[in-house]
Amino acid sequence: MKRLLRGRHSEHRALRFLERHGLRHVASNYRSRHGEIDLIMRDGDTLVFVEVRYRRSRRYGGAAASVDGRKIHRLVRTGQAYLQQHDLLHTPCRFDVVAFEGDEQIEWIQNAFEAPTP
Repeated sequence: MKRLLRGRHSEHRALRFLERHGLRHVASNYRSRHGEIDLIMRDGDTLVFVEVRYRRSRRYGGAAASVDGRKIHRLVRTGQAYLQQHDLLHTPCRFDVVAFEGDEQIEWIQNAFEAPTP
């Protein structure tokens, strides 16, 4: 339960941070059979799929490093499902990561990875 609350709190902090940087909120916690995307935002004409990560410390590599190949695969598949479901297949999009280290440090990695082309 504590972990869930920490996750929701981090997602809310990330949302406020991204809105302060000019992005507009589209959706939160979008789920498909492939996984979940924490936040979906708009940055101008670009749809931004955001993964929010929190780690108490950089021990074991930190928050950003916890987005591994398996997680990337699930995020890409979930993003594709969102684009198909909302008829947005030709919309420019990117995948960002907002990583929190403890309660103070925040790192925003824009275009953190690219979806492989089919």
